[in-house]
Amino acid sequence: MKIVARRPFGQNYAWVVAGVTFLALLAAAGLRSAPGVLLTPLHDAFGWERAALSAAAAIGIFLYGLVGPFAAALMQTLGLKRTLLAGLILMSVSTALSLFMAQPWQYVATWGVLSGLGSGAVALSMGATVVNRWFVKQRGLVMGLLSASTATGSLIFLPSMAALAQTGGWQPVVITVSLAAAVLVPLVFFLMPERPADIGQAPYGATEVEPVPPPGRPQDAVKLALGVLSRAARNPAFWLLFATFFVCGFTTNGLIGTHLISFCGDKGLVLVQAGLLLAAMGVFDMVGTTASGWLTDRYDPRKLLFFYYSLRGLSLLALPFLDFNVVSLSVFAVFYGLDWLATVPPTVRLATENFGEREGPIVFGWIACGHQMGAATAAFGTGVLRDLQGRYTESFVIAGMLALAAAFAALAIARGGARPATPVPT
Repeated sequence: MKIVARRPFGQNYAWVVAGVTFLALLAAAGLRSAPGVLLTPLHDAFGWERAALSAAAAIGIFLYGLVGPFAAALMQTLGLKRTLLAGLILMSVSTALSLFMAQPWQYVATWGVLSGLGSGAVALSMGATVVNRWFVKQRGLVMGLLSASTATGSLIFLPSMAALAQTGGWQPVVITVSLAAAVLVPLVFFLMPERPADIGQAPYGATEVEPVPPPGRPQDAVKLALGVLSRAARNPAFWLLFATFFVCGFTTNGLIGTHLISFCGDKGLVLVQAGLLLAAMGVFDMVGTTASGWLTDRYDPRKLLFFYYSLRGLSLLALPFLDFNVVSLSVFAVFYGLDWLATVPPTVRLATENFGEREGPIVFGWIACGHQMGAATAAFGTGVLRDLQGRYTESFVIAGMLALAAAFAALAIARGGARPATPVPT
């Protein structure tokens, strides 16, 4: 008979799990935002081209997205806790190894390939799994809070990383990111049970303890992820969600997250000032994304997405033509910041409505893969355009137009009843 390891706070222990998840997502956000800070210091230290540096960021972003659905499936088979621990350890080790790099391919290997694989296991698909497993009530709000961890990661890491890079070069930035991931390993190990039933509790807002499903085999994760993709691909809602989230990644992590600091440098702003601009956007995104989760529990998520993408598109179209003074950049930080990841809670809700509570996180993992494909496209493509043309204007205009197109595409997404879950193979 299985011994139940009880925890304090009763059903409210779900908020402890959400808190640990928030910190893990925060560390992954800090890692994924670091290449934007490292772009100029590495160029200055090694003379490497921006296109090569952008390629490493693009590969990391792409793998971060591609691993997501397989990690979500692995959480159903190997387990949420083990998958998260493996991701955090790989994040810490891979970034630490970059301290010894001397060639561009080594930067691609550590910050592109290895850190992309590690951070992919600590992505928003993991957040969706935690929300669906630990919460029945207030799912939209919790997903908003977890999504806001990306903004908080920027808020905490970017100004300090920019200051470290300006005074000490790129190495202190690498050490900070590696230690942040390492510190979370014991926190996850001791504080995160696999499921509410493991501590004798029902999910938050439920009345009955849910039975623990039989464990699957880790090797079945690939089969499960691909099977869910095959079924989801027959639903037009999947492709609309995938396309709109591609644009979301293109206009956030890929363009702004990777190139805004460099763009600000072109306009005469020093590294720390540019980092503070991104941090200010992070503050407003923390507010906007949390509020989006609250709104998603109450309003049509498609209309919310229309509003979010429209606001983002107009902000991006305006940015290249601003004076880059305190007033204009503050206005941009407010409008764009409120919208940075506000798209996540309504997208997760639409995925759950169309594909069910069990398959929904895996489907969202595939949709998030589209997000990172868009981000990788923007990260690399913008770097190439900057090298060829010597300016960023065209990249921001293209991104703004794509965001406006995504706004109208969101209105066409269907809202369907969830289908029954497909059991994990055993």
